Amino acid sequence: MPIRTIIVDDEPLAVAELATLLKLHPEIEVSATADRVESAVPAIRELAPDLVFLDINMPGKNGFELLEELDSAPLVIFVTAYDEYAIRAFEVNALDYILKPVNPQRLAEAVEKIKKQLSSPEIPVRLPLDKRIFIKDGEQCFFIEIGEIFLIESVGNYARIHFQDKKPMLHKSLNQLEEKLPAEFFFRANRQFIFNLRFVRNIVPFFNNTLQVELQNGVKIEMSQRQSIQFRQTAGI
Repeated sequence: MPIRTIIVDDEPLAVAELATLLKLHPEIEVSATADRVESAVPAIRELAPDLVFLDINMPGKNGFELLEELDSAPLVIFVTAYDEYAIRAFEVNALDYILKPVNPQRLAEAVEKIKKQLSSPEIPVRLPLDKRIFIKDGEQCFFIEIGEIFLIESVGNYARIHFQDKKPMLHKSLNQLEEKLPAEFFFRANRQFIFNLRFVRNIVPFFNNTLQVELQNGVKIEMSQRQSIQFRQTAGI
């Protein structure tokens, strides 16, 4: 099966050079190209590629902002002229980071990574508590450990991340976040909330055989009946 690929880069020459190099790897099928985030996002949503070769600095929004707009991101390999974004690239789970001008051997190594990744069974990888994540909310940027989050709240297509006295918004669904959070510390209370067990003050019986959680800051959350049953089974109460 071909690996469906989109190249996102505002430099036509860079796109042409990368596309030419990728012809040496017939398993890579370049389905589309885009020169900016605004055209790349709808293309990715429509074509659902396996892989995106993504530049970082582009007119308007950058490559990181593109990923924030996607509900479900494909595999990403950053291709950029700048090395200072490498750490942040791997924080967003990029598969690789290639510097321009693209070296054919370096590209071949990246293609091997892609093939290996796609041939492996997909097992959700849960993040450790001390994993640091980057959250951009408007003009504000936060770099926090997962363990600092005490509550996650669903707000439409976004999630409000509660930590310290901050409440930035993240363009992710609760289901997507639940798959990544360490299950031994984070519990889904209902369709609207996920809470961190380390910040629980008490849990008491509530209406209709449900449970109510009170966090250390006084916030109270009612678990759904289904989740109350699951919590009792998990906690042995």
